[in-house]
Amino acid sequence: MKLASVKRVVVTVIGFILLSISILLIIFPGPAFIVIPIGLAILSTEYEWAKKVFAKIKRRVKKTFNK
Repeated sequence: MKLASVKRVVVTVIGFILLSISILLIIFPGPAFIVIPIGLAILSTEYEWAKKVFAKIKRRVKKTFNK
């Protein structure tokens, strides 16, 4: 396996683990609103769909805090 392939697998596993944890944090008390963007930020380094979702979340956060 090439190093790029290994990196993609590691990023994918870590990103989806964090997103899975954030789903649990939505159900149970916890800071899901912090963990979700972290998982998406990690996934956005390898996946375009995650980059788009992460950018959308960033815009909403900026819009919310700039009011």
